[in-house]
Amino acid sequence: MAEPFLELIGIGKAYPGVQALADVSLAVSAGEVVGLIGENGAGKSTLMKVLGGVVAPSSGVIRLDGQDRPSLTVKDAIAAGIAFVHQELNLFDNLDAAANVFIGREPRIGGPLNLIDRRKLRASVRPLLERLGCDFKPETPVIDLSIAQRQQLEIAKALSLGARVVIMDEPTSSLTISETNRLLDIIGDLKASGVAIIFISHRLNEIEQCVDRVVVLRDGRLVGALDRVAIRHDAMIRLMIGRDLKELYTPPAAPPGESVLELVALKTSAYPERSVSLSLRRGEILGLAGLIGAGRTELARALFGIDRLAGGGIVLAGQPIVIANPRDAIDRGIYLIPEDRKQSGLILEHSIASNISLPDLMSYASFALISGSREDRNATAQCKALRIKTRDVATLVGALSGGNQQKVVLAKWLSMRPRVLIFDEPTRGVDVGAKTEIYELMRALADKGVAILMISSDLEEVIGVSDRMAVMHEGAIAGILERDSFSEETIMQLAVGHSIH
Repeated sequence: MAEPFLELIGIGKAYPGVQALADVSLAVSAGEVVGLIGENGAGKSTLMKVLGGVVAPSSGVIRLDGQDRPSLTVKDAIAAGIAFVHQELNLFDNLDAAANVFIGREPRIGGPLNLIDRRKLRASVRPLLERLGCDFKPETPVIDLSIAQRQQLEIAKALSLGARVVIMDEPTSSLTISETNRLLDIIGDLKASGVAIIFISHRLNEIEQCVDRVVVLRDGRLVGALDRVAIRHDAMIRLMIGRDLKELYTPPAAPPGESVLELVALKTSAYPERSVSLSLRRGEILGLAGLIGAGRTELARALFGIDRLAGGGIVLAGQPIVIANPRDAIDRGIYLIPEDRKQSGLILEHSIASNISLPDLMSYASFALISGSREDRNATAQCKALRIKTRDVATLVGALSGGNQQKVVLAKWLSMRPRVLIFDEPTRGVDVGAKTEIYELMRALADKGVAILMISSDLEEVIGVSDRMAVMHEGAIAGILERDSFSEETIMQLAVGHSIH
């Protein structure tokens, strides 16, 4: 391996009452892929903010091309060829793809008006999109892009900088398996061309596939590193959380009960020519697998009344029902934990207590006035039951980690005695320790009789958590698998539309 051109040496960062980083050292060489892993709150984001010039360290030095500096500015980092692909998408919905890639760096047409040369702009972006295998054009408005496509656009933006080191923070969290494989190929291409990659991911199978070395943070400290030959799933987990994890799947306490929710030839607006018939039983976790774009989220939105049905019907506990809006679903005990919790599941500027009470405000009211003390009591109980890490229930939800935010979304529904819970990508952007807690909560709810529909693009997750599985392809159920038939190969065959005999 070449000599490192970038080193963080003894980096520490202290905030009032919190030691975010303590004596962390990290070296990066040209053409090297370094995996940076750790639970939420381990210090990964703070360390990367130091590298990107967003945060100045309290101690330590940054050695760049042999020169020591106490800190970097954002301008220094960009000039040094340090580019970020952030987990939180940083795009302008009102602009097209090309404008987002070169925002602030647009080619100009000469003359007194100094106009943007849109033809040259789009021509510059087109090969980047082709390199990533994107199925949208430079002129496509960002508002029309899916989450997965927006993630790809963020990667294109970083590549456009001609970076020496690209920091990828959960870059595959919204990508399909084929898109993820394409990204891993791109990482290989970048590595071959001498670009260094710092790859941050909670998906340890991806870490195993693509990195040369793993660096592990826990509680703001470097607790270990693994060379290529030592990178294994169990070794990484042990370093991250300081203990071994038991096998992912926990069998149900009892066999599933009667059918709670039946979908009868149900059609969504996304696939009005295809129908879904499915039965969800009391006390079971039914996994819903498939590629992104298969219609899983659209099905969840229709069941929760966000989108109108294009046909078919819904039967709840043996009775046909009509769900015209989310209030209809809520009144019947059908609740949704959405894919994008920050946009659709929470109000980040509000407290934990107010988020939890929001769907059922009248339960906290006396003479139409909301009782803050009732809200706080219930929220405190939910935080204790779900082990939400927070100072108190007045804390703004936006200040919580991803795993704790997901628990707040769950807490508001648990206050209302759910019959059916729909989890859409329940652990997206959540660390491995919090994932385990969420899986345990799902199993505990199922054992209490709640029927759970879990949508997941993570094969390890959907295989490891589900009691039974349905696989979707282009708006229809391609197959239903019992637990003893689960395998990655079988699921992928169904997900791409092949029949299984």
